[in-house]
Amino acid sequence: MGESNNIDMLNGPLTKKIIIFAIPIILSGVLQLLFNAADTIVVGRYAGSDSLAAVGSTAAIVALLVNFFVGISIGVNALTARLVGKNDKRGINETVHTAMLTSVISGFILVFLGVLFTKPILIFMGSPENVIDKSALYLRIYFVGMPVTMVYNFGSAILRAFGDTKHPLIYLSIGGVVNIVLNLFFVIVLNMDVAGVGLATILSQCVSAALIVKQLLNSNDMYHLDLSKLKIHRNRLYQMLVIGLPAGLQSCVFSLSNIIIQSSVNSFGADVMAGNAAASNIDGILYIALNAFNHTALTFTSQNYGAGKFKRIKTVFINCQLLTITIGISLGIVMYIFSKPLLGIYSSNANVINYGVIRLNVMCATYFLCGIMDCLIGALRGIGYSLTPMCISIICVCGIRILFIFTYFQAHRQYSTIFISYPLSWIAAVVLDLALFIYAYRKILNKFKNLAEQ
Repeated sequence: MGESNNIDMLNGPLTKKIIIFAIPIILSGVLQLLFNAADTIVVGRYAGSDSLAAVGSTAAIVALLVNFFVGISIGVNALTARLVGKNDKRGINETVHTAMLTSVISGFILVFLGVLFTKPILIFMGSPENVIDKSALYLRIYFVGMPVTMVYNFGSAILRAFGDTKHPLIYLSIGGVVNIVLNLFFVIVLNMDVAGVGLATILSQCVSAALIVKQLLNSNDMYHLDLSKLKIHRNRLYQMLVIGLPAGLQSCVFSLSNIIIQSSVNSFGADVMAGNAAASNIDGILYIALNAFNHTALTFTSQNYGAGKFKRIKTVFINCQLLTITIGISLGIVMYIFSKPLLGIYSSNANVINYGVIRLNVMCATYFLCGIMDCLIGALRGIGYSLTPMCISIICVCGIRILFIFTYFQAHRQYSTIFISYPLSWIAAVVLDLALFIYAYRKILNKFKNLAEQ
């Protein structure tokens, strides 16, 4: 399949290859989280609790506006991997050029949406008066950098489809170092507060995006990018959107439910907001470790589906789920034990730390359920099912959480009560997604029984 960094997903034992593929995705995800964590830590230590709350409480808004387009990049990953499995060189070439042009267009749409709707969403969320202006400033600066962020995400999706997860990690690592250095310079030396951390994030993402574009331009592999050939191929865009749009819409509705939850958190004041923001950064690492197997299941399944190796899909699924459960439980226990020292990195305020512990106690014990759900969704998207998993997620995850907030939480208004909604929603989604996967997989085997591996 070309360059040495690409993993052969179609032949030989799978477990080692899945781990090798997933580890750079985990590390890349952790680094992306650290972009926001570095912002949070620097403002928390050097600019005060109001600035910490301002930056930390923006995650739900960023996710709401960004994840729709990141969902389209999932469609890019799935389509490209399927074409790699088929060894369709023309299809891959058309997909790469369509995807990269789409990424730029998506980025500029996000600049417009972010600048225009940031303040109204913050008002809707009930952000306190002492926080809202700083939150709005940070978000508007952050969204100006969206074109390069989308270029990085779409470029990474293309490389992952070929089995190359190392280069995106290297490029993100370089950007991460730039981000931390600029954070410290802008906030401590220039006293730029939240504007400084927003600007540092943009500049670091420019570095990562430039490096990934350079990789695509200089490659001799099938994913070679020629800027003169950038064009929207309608059939390829449609194929991306069939998988990507449901994934993006699902992420948006997830984010909307999280905004409602964040609004409930905001009602308890700045200390609770700060504690929740810090804890969210910490359990976000657990989410990223588990979500890597969503991308792994998606890519391995897509390639084998494209190659007609349908029975190998089952082996991919079992391996990804076992690794998800093992890592989810193990890492959850570690974070549970060290919750206070970890929160102490973000703030020295005892109240902030205590509120953070309340969230982590629930999330660390149950997050492996989220991993199982995401891995199921990745496998389903890999075999062409994206709309039904979206509906399951919206009904089970978002519906249950929103219903919980407006019923049980209203009757028992305690900060700790909010987080019971998470495991309840994950369990419901896992049951339905598993039933769908079993049905879809059997349907594929029956339809293509003459092509399936013996």
